[in-house]
Amino acid sequence: MALPLSPEAQRLKEIIDFDKRVYFVLLVLIFLVIRYFTDVLVVEAIPESDRVSAEGGLTFFYIFNALNYLWTPFALLWKFTVISFLFWFGAFMLGYKVSYRELWQFALVAEVVFIFPELIRLLVYLEPNTGVTYKEIEEYRALSVLSLIGAENVEPQYRYALATINVFEVIYGVLWVYGFHMISRRSLSASAIVVLVSYFLPLAIWLVWYVLAYR
Repeated sequence: MALPLSPEAQRLKEIIDFDKRVYFVLLVLIFLVIRYFTDVLVVEAIPESDRVSAEGGLTFFYIFNALNYLWTPFALLWKFTVISFLFWFGAFMLGYKVSYRELWQFALVAEVVFIFPELIRLLVYLEPNTGVTYKEIEEYRALSVLSLIGAENVEPQYRYALATINVFEVIYGVLWVYGFHMISRRSLSASAIVVLVSYFLPLAIWLVWYVLAYR
């Protein structure tokens, strides 16, 4: 049985009561700015980058980054669509009927969590120590299992999975517990089960598949 809107859910609803279109544009711009400056650091970490760039050795790097910038808003929209579908389907499987539109809008809001690991990486390498390689900058994931162990101590096939297991994924999951609680008006415990089934279980399956399929 659905519960009345709790004080926590009411506060959350008031906090995210803003124009989602303007928010999306700001979100994309923030990601683009952070990634641009991170790419600058990556280039600077390449040995003799000025000479290599002058000789055209970084042409494909610049083309790939330009395409990545153009793809960013579409990648985010696709992510929100997939995530909200997972929550809608997971809720349906558990017997809960929820609004897909509200789930999609909350996926948009919750994405703010993933700005912080990108920003932390930029700040960490803003003045990199001598000897830092571009690969280290690319692979760095703040507050992840990979950052604790060290990428150099991990086989390549496990790096992505260990980088994905991080504090920000946990925060994202907790935020979704409250988001689903607000949208569905179900209890926090029921919402936590939905998050486990709809998000963390598919994430675990994906990471295991990635490790096993890695070549």
